[in-house]
Amino acid sequence: MSKKLIRFDWAMKKLLRHKANFDILEGLLSELLLFDVMIVDVLESESNKQDEYDKYNRVDILVKSQTGELMLIEVQNDSEVDYFQRMLYGVSKLVTEYIKEGETYGTIKKIYSINIVYFGLGQGKDYVYEYRGNFVGLHENDILLPTFSQKQEYKVEKISDIFPKYYLLKVNNFNKIAENTLDEWIHFLKNSEVKDHFRAKGLDKAKKKLRYEKLTDEDKKMYNRFQENRRIEIAVEYTARIEAKLEGKLEGKIEGKLEGKIEGKIEGKIEGKIEGKIEGKIEGKQESKVEIAKNLIALGLANDTIAQGTGLALEQIEKLRNETK
Repeated sequence: MSKKLIRFDWAMKKLLRHKANFDILEGLLSELLLFDVMIVDVLESESNKQDEYDKYNRVDILVKSQTGELMLIEVQNDSEVDYFQRMLYGVSKLVTEYIKEGETYGTIKKIYSINIVYFGLGQGKDYVYEYRGNFVGLHENDILLPTFSQKQEYKVEKISDIFPKYYLLKVNNFNKIAENTLDEWIHFLKNSEVKDHFRAKGLDKAKKKLRYEKLTDEDKKMYNRFQENRRIEIAVEYTARIEAKLEGKLEGKIEGKLEGKIEGKIEGKIEGKIEGKIEGKIEGKQESKVEIAKNLIALGLANDTIAQGTGLALEQIEKLRNETK
């Protein structure tokens, strides 16, 4: 039976930057890009500079392949309406940062931008998107092709092979049984689980190396704090959404971070225990408070945290917890 593994975004921050674990990322990249990828180095990227106690709402890793290609893998948990533009900015920055002064433009290497998101981005039902850019004639409707010398010099077949390649993995859209090796990777990204029959490249390594019990005691503490922090953030957003509905203030789709009457925020470095407080008072009907409490119980929050968020008495919350067992 397959076991629950640690989350991929946390592993990217703490484990996958080590050479001994390159084979996990190599597997994901090889399955997605459809050619064998070997990582030779992890380069400086924005998330390398972040504090170790970050909430991991976003984490990225920049690697260099055996052929000199740059591959930027980013995981984003929270909704950002301008995320497409940030994808563009990130790649544009790489183009300018990794070409040396005095070099010709032809030395610019291929860049791959792989974006793993856990929120609704754009409108589409698929769970894996690939950006394909071509120059198309306005009158002849033909696709512009490179010359023979360009093909020889830069080892390309299409002009689009020169330009950055974008991939978008909308993990939450995946709601089916894995039918191929890429699906197996999406299943893992969504569920932190590798089933015994999975055969995708890198997942056998993930199954061995990303087990919770293999973490050091310090890493276990950090991972537990990360998990608790994510649960509370989800609970805050969920509670805000319920309250907004009760007050008739929810209009259309909920985009970005929800802002209800919960005015508290989880702040400060997480050291030992979460010191943040969920402040504010939910003024909905008693029935709605009970319903919210049940959902927060399902998310695994402690009674005192639920009491702060809903205003219900600890005795009532404990009673609800027993009823849901």
